[in-house]
Amino acid sequence: AAGPAGMLQPRETPSRERRELSGLWSFRADLSPGRDAGFAQRWYRRPLRQSGPVIDMPVPASFNDITQDPSLQNYIGWVWYEKEVLLPPRWLQGDPAPRVVLRFGSAHYYSIVWVNGVQVVEHEGGHLPFEADISSVVQGGPGTLCRITVALNNTLTPHTLPPGSIQHMTDKSRYPKNYFVQNIMFDFFNYAGIHRPVVLYTTPAAYIDDITVTTTSSDSAAMVQYQVSVVGSTANSLLLTLCDQEGKVVATGDGPVGELKVLNPNLWWPYLMHENPGYLYSLEVKMQAQVGGALLEDVYTLPVGIRTVHVTSTQFLINGRPFYFHGVNKHEDADIRGKGLDWPLIVKDFNLLRWLGANSFRTSHYPYAEEIMDLCDAYGIVVIDESPGVGIKLPESFGNRSLQHHLAVMEELIRRDKNRPSVVMWSVANEPASQLPPAAHYFKTVIAHTKALDPSRPVTFVTDANYALDHGAPYVDVICVNSYFSWYHDPGHLEVIPLQLTAQFENWYKTYQKPIIQSEYGADAVPGLHSDPPLMFSEEYQKAMLREYHSVFDKKRKEYVIGELIWNFADFMTNQGTTRVLGNKKGIFTRQRQPKAAAFVLRDRYWKIANESSCLPPVITSHSLFL
Repeated sequence: AAGPAGMLQPRETPSRERRELSGLWSFRADLSPGRDAGFAQRWYRRPLRQSGPVIDMPVPASFNDITQDPSLQNYIGWVWYEKEVLLPPRWLQGDPAPRVVLRFGSAHYYSIVWVNGVQVVEHEGGHLPFEADISSVVQGGPGTLCRITVALNNTLTPHTLPPGSIQHMTDKSRYPKNYFVQNIMFDFFNYAGIHRPVVLYTTPAAYIDDITVTTTSSDSAAMVQYQVSVVGSTANSLLLTLCDQEGKVVATGDGPVGELKVLNPNLWWPYLMHENPGYLYSLEVKMQAQVGGALLEDVYTLPVGIRTVHVTSTQFLINGRPFYFHGVNKHEDADIRGKGLDWPLIVKDFNLLRWLGANSFRTSHYPYAEEIMDLCDAYGIVVIDESPGVGIKLPESFGNRSLQHHLAVMEELIRRDKNRPSVVMWSVANEPASQLPPAAHYFKTVIAHTKALDPSRPVTFVTDANYALDHGAPYVDVICVNSYFSWYHDPGHLEVIPLQLTAQFENWYKTYQKPIIQSEYGADAVPGLHSDPPLMFSEEYQKAMLREYHSVFDKKRKEYVIGELIWNFADFMTNQGTTRVLGNKKGIFTRQRQPKAAAFVLRDRYWKIANESSCLPPVITSHSLFL
């Protein structure tokens, strides 16, 4: 497993090259009864095509929906990927030769990676990056061919994150031999595959390994505190240059630790809170080091947003101003590609978010791709960054083994996203069984660990437990509550919402005196189903439910409710079940990103809220941005 090393996003710089390995890879699912033929026969020792049949598989993508094979759609176990690439000779020579690193943006769920038959890394977890220094493997070889083999297992157990369980069906009269199913306790399809880009990148032999930036500001000046770690050299010098968007140098510094003073800073503001949202400076870090008589230089540039976050008993403050979350919950999910990273989809989704007047989203229910987070930073979209801690329901998922893995996942997530101005809060879990007694120690520990790693951001988890029974809530900074009145409770009875939702807010606030976000609410609507008076599953019912919730939000946001996130931005795939018709239909957009009637209700509301609370003239309407 990767050590406490840095996880800087690979970037092209004067000292670094980056090569993406997207495209077609060779693929095989191991269909042996024990799913272990690949290890027994050591498929990694030679090209995959030599040990049996292979098919083409796109990367990045989930493998589930790519073929016409139903056994692959619901496959559980080890699958094998392979790519052969030629490395440039300059990567393999020099004194000292450059460092060559193989990095995966994510692969779901458990990965083992070989290069030219040599194991270089294994990683648990489906939503965060991992990498391996492969220099010694490729530089010692005879040629420039680099064969990358990945074995990937999507099995979930009570101790994985998210958890699941394998159930073996032993009744021979009802099930075939060796029959088993994967049970999950979350409501989205467990897509698997290499979901994010695979890249090869280089650095000098001595290199900038990690950078940590925090910011504070007053009206006239801001301080950018930095910490830089270098690996591969003890004798080195560091020079830091902070430039504004015009490329003008606004501050310089040197050494591994220090602070940069920026006069009259352009603060990082959320979308619709300022006419220039998402302002990013760029911090260039330049290292020079002596290694074996050679002078090595490494350069890395990090985008930096200057902003502060503060939580009171009734408000969420960004740069000292009250911020109201009017946003969405999303999923990384679309037709054919499943959870695979797809640029047209990403850009379409951001255009829809801005059309909607959404200023925020939660990464429900796992960390999203770095490419998505980059655009949040650049566009001023505020993010509640959530770990894959969804479906923590079984008592054995609160034990020490699960806890240790959860702590490691929080370390990986913070290491990746700690410098992002868009990330204003960490969420450690979604809808755990927090009414169980062991949840107290579990969440106390996970939240304390998260705060120790990053004291600069508030921490929450998202609950659907009863306010009086929740053992984790004492440890959060912001209460995030999911509720589906008139859907999962009192289905069809919209008239109960005002009473029940008001009681929900008042009970939570009375108990904890902490600001509250309605982190999920919504109703399934099958596009094109119409009914008046509204009936469940019609577009009218989804609209009517939203309006009932909104009238309560409007009363309570004058007090201590600091946000509302609709469930969900778009329809998404789930496991099959009697309440799911080709997936979850709670999207305000279809899975193809077309609006249902509720999208227009939400759009009118979000622009109205934005224009009320903004210090901008109300001429910023939803139309003028897109003319």
